[in-house]
Amino acid sequence: MRPAIVDEFDPPFILSEPTGQTIPFVFNAPHAGAIYPAAFLAASRLDPMALRRSEDAFVDELFSSVPDLGAPLLAARFPRAYLDLNREPYELDSRMFDGRLPPFANTRSMRVAGGLGTIPRIVADGQEIYQSRLPVDEALHRIEWLYKPYHRTLRGLVRRTAETFGQAILIDCHSMPSSSVSRDDGIKADIVLGDRYGTSCATLLIDLVEAALRGRGYTVIRNKPYAGGFITEHYGEPALGRHALQIEINRALYMDERAMQKKPGFGALSADLSIAFAQVISDLEGEFTIRPIAAE
Repeated sequence: MRPAIVDEFDPPFILSEPTGQTIPFVFNAPHAGAIYPAAFLAASRLDPMALRRSEDAFVDELFSSVPDLGAPLLAARFPRAYLDLNREPYELDSRMFDGRLPPFANTRSMRVAGGLGTIPRIVADGQEIYQSRLPVDEALHRIEWLYKPYHRTLRGLVRRTAETFGQAILIDCHSMPSSSVSRDDGIKADIVLGDRYGTSCATLLIDLVEAALRGRGYTVIRNKPYAGGFITEHYGEPALGRHALQIEINRALYMDERAMQKKPGFGALSADLSIAFAQVISDLEGEFTIRPIAAE
């Protein structure tokens, strides 16, 4: 019998598949979830709008056309403030919990120290989430019933794609507050691409994605301030033909950040992203083996 923690989201994540996957891409939106359980809201010292500041609002909708390109899209429905999928499974702050954490928990990472572990202590603007400590079992249940099934599904998609096409390209889709992308030279990035400073994907891939987005009129920078988190680092193994690239989109392009509502330009941005990745897919033909490997 599955616990109530799963039923609260029903389902916890959505996998949108093309009729048949025709390209070696997998798209992932781990921070787009916007369902806030009543018990979580009751335990928080913040109002729902403050909690939503950590959310990559509407990113799953921005990329909703990728199944039409021939690739699957996986998107979480639970929010980042509740459980962060872009972390190790057990990056936990012992100060947040009543009870003893498992001995294998990573309690000393920089992300934990900053309040942004697997179970975050703060929202994106630095406000404390909880009124009091949580039971350790609460954290472990979230990891067991939400985090692990999500990553099993994501690993399965990447594995299936690699087996079918000879390689897999994971595009990890995020958004960023407009305040986080000011540059000393006065330039504000529309999009930040993160490849862990050249370690998580082939240079050709990030070159083509940057060129396609610039071709649509967007200002693109690399790795600053976002080089990619756990997902990019963990799933990106270029030597094995598994590439991971993080894309961060400036929220001011498509939403009112204060009201958490879409702007009229939302549809145009979504269309531009689809066109840009269609261009990348076309450009990769002949560079990557994107035709399915014949079944033995």
